[in-house]
Amino acid sequence: MGQFSPNKSRIGHVMSNLESMGLTQALVCDPMSIWYLTGYYNQPLERFFALHLSADGKGGATSTLFCNKLFPDATGAANAIVTFDDTENPIPLIAAVTKSDKPLGVDRKLVAHWLLPMMDAQIASDFRLASNAVDDARAIKDDAEKDLMREASRINDEAMSWLAAQVHEGVTERKIASGLLAEYRRLGAGDHSFSPIVSFGANAADPHHEPDGTTLGKGDMVLFDVGCKRQGYCSDMTRTFFTAEPTDRQLEVYNTVRRANEAAEAIIKPGVTFAEIDLTARHVIEDAGFGPYFTHRLGHQIGLEDHEPGDVSCTHDEPVKAGMIFSIEPGIYLPGEIGVRIEDLVIVTEDGCEVLNHYSHEPQVLKA
Repeated sequence: MGQFSPNKSRIGHVMSNLESMGLTQALVCDPMSIWYLTGYYNQPLERFFALHLSADGKGGATSTLFCNKLFPDATGAANAIVTFDDTENPIPLIAAVTKSDKPLGVDRKLVAHWLLPMMDAQIASDFRLASNAVDDARAIKDDAEKDLMREASRINDEAMSWLAAQVHEGVTERKIASGLLAEYRRLGAGDHSFSPIVSFGANAADPHHEPDGTTLGKGDMVLFDVGCKRQGYCSDMTRTFFTAEPTDRQLEVYNTVRRANEAAEAIIKPGVTFAEIDLTARHVIEDAGFGPYFTHRLGHQIGLEDHEPGDVSCTHDEPVKAGMIFSIEPGIYLPGEIGVRIEDLVIVTEDGCEVLNHYSHEPQVLKA
């Protein structure tokens, strides 16, 4: 065996999920999910890359990894490694492994360029979208994953202190954003988990504002939405600061968002639905008269990717489960005036939740 090996526990969870969908085989094409199941990561670009999982009839599973010969050596990542080069058509190789008389689960990353020829070649009796089989497994973090998420959030807390210290007269959003990666790496992170959001003044009323040449203005509020990766696992946090004594209106907006964040976090425990969590925060903002200005869902699941399937929204009626990690990020966005968001990550525990971010929610006036 090489440095990679199939993760029997995770594959077993996926196979159980497939069984509940009436499936005995699946083709996983999401590179991050392949890494999750095997420890082997590769970004294939336009080339074919997939992990075939099949029930072995004995309560276990067999795995076959399909890799182009130019990919890094995948020895040990699956029970079998099938290689091919750029001149070979991988479809017959896949057909030799799949059971043509059984339906095949596929994930959302399988592009039509490969799916349609598979259908034409009749490598399975039917094709079914089965992304949830892996997504649901990835949603429940094990102890090692939780520790990495805690560490990534600890680094993010420290980085937020660095960000706050960069705010001064004459600085631009882009200047602060461009220096963050070096600070993350100094603190032990590997990379951004997404492009940092740095917003001054009215720019924060755009929830996904991209840092630009805007210079800090007198009395501007400042919003930072940032995240880093620690050994592949993501953090994500938002804090909003004042640069002068806040006006009554600024403070009203800020405190409303804070109450919404803390009210939502207070009700999280297994069995509570994602919709109930969203609505708890949303009602706080609506009761304060800012309902139309909370324009997005309350949060998203997170792990190996910053945004993973499973949102915290008023239409998601499934109950949360212990081991899930997601964001709680209410916001109020008044166009041309104010934008405030306060975001934490939480782990659902057996009887509540653990908030991963410890940077204060208290209103903070920066010495700008």
